[in-house]
Amino acid sequence: MPASVVLGAQWGDEGKGKLVDQLAQESNWVARFQGGNNAGHTIVLGDQVLKLHQLPSGLTNPDCQLVLGAGMVIDPWVLEEELNKWKESSGESPEGKRLWISERAHVNLPFHRLYDGADVKIGTTGRGIGPTYRDKIERVGVRFCDIEHRRTDDEWLQENAGRMTSQLTAHGVSGSISASDLKESLDWVAARFGNAIKPTGLMLDLALRQGENVLLEGAQGCLLDIDHGTYPFVTSSVTSRANATHGVGIHPGHIGEVYGVVKAYTTRVGHGPFPGELFDDVGAYMGKMGHEFGTTTGRPRRCGWLDLVVLRHAQRLNGFTQLTLTKLDVLGGLDELEIVVGYDLDGQFLSEMPVCSEDMAKVKIVTEKVPGFPHIEMDEWLEMARDANENGKGYSALPDGAREYVEKVEAMLGVPISSVGVGPDREATIYKV
Repeated sequence: MPASVVLGAQWGDEGKGKLVDQLAQESNWVARFQGGNNAGHTIVLGDQVLKLHQLPSGLTNPDCQLVLGAGMVIDPWVLEEELNKWKESSGESPEGKRLWISERAHVNLPFHRLYDGADVKIGTTGRGIGPTYRDKIERVGVRFCDIEHRRTDDEWLQENAGRMTSQLTAHGVSGSISASDLKESLDWVAARFGNAIKPTGLMLDLALRQGENVLLEGAQGCLLDIDHGTYPFVTSSVTSRANATHGVGIHPGHIGEVYGVVKAYTTRVGHGPFPGELFDDVGAYMGKMGHEFGTTTGRPRRCGWLDLVVLRHAQRLNGFTQLTLTKLDVLGGLDELEIVVGYDLDGQFLSEMPVCSEDMAKVKIVTEKVPGFPHIEMDEWLEMARDANENGKGYSALPDGAREYVEKVEAMLGVPISSVGVGPDREATIYKV
């Protein structure tokens, strides 16, 4: 059975966690393939709200195996916090039983968080992600499989504690890392997670050869990709389809379905160009109705119209086989909607994104206006979704303006929209008939 992939098609925060949670109910494995605790996936189960940062969104299926893949940079202390919260709510401790950490994944150490906290230019989460990836590329990082060797090597501990301290000083960060600090950190990780560190690539390969259902979960979004995003205002990893299999240690021929998750409007967190951003009452309305605050940082998200230039770029890179449109309900109450169909750069029409962020910041949007639809309360959306799915109504259950919006976006992108999210609850999704 082929593996499926869930990816964000914009600047992240599209609602991937909800889709993965839904798909995970029928999956044997869910694996994260990149990023770290700079991600934030929210899952709503009735009155229970789960905010996950490193744990895969398949956590809620007790029969689902969970993998933190080789392409991730993992903060064990944050993982400990997440696991403690999960145990409080569920009574389960999945680590070493159904939660597995790739032996090839890199450890996000306290040094990395200290270093990253000094960033003011890019608008990172300050969680140490970039510095951990930097150490990985410079070949001075610590993988989980390396911990046993490093924590007993006094020469390595002294040398790397000195390196870390000198880098903090050069970066203007007060504080130092001692060899004993570094050893203590590594000792704790080994004791806490030693039973969960496994060759997860081999495990996933075997699962696929045995016909099991594997779901690969991406973090952030296509426009935050280190190579193909709005550089330098990007994350530190490859967020796109090409890294999905590589980041978990299997080959790309395993991929079948590729789900692109698209918010019905556009948001981004942090600095960087955002052509469709709205600075008016409409943008404020989207932020208020969509509760647009970062799951990881709590920062308010910048809001704007749905941008087809961005989505065409994402489709070219990822080859989505189907799209999930989320948070359509947020647009209810707006009399008129706009869809960005192109950019104007100094009088030149562009249907594709400029490469340089300086040019991206200068463009003016070209939009197409479409009618809006009325505001509907959340419980009404939920009831509408249940009725649509139970009785096979599909998108015909949507209000006229909402249905026309979905159909127009689908036609303009040329990719089928297989489901539409109309609220945060797991059941608040209408599936295409």
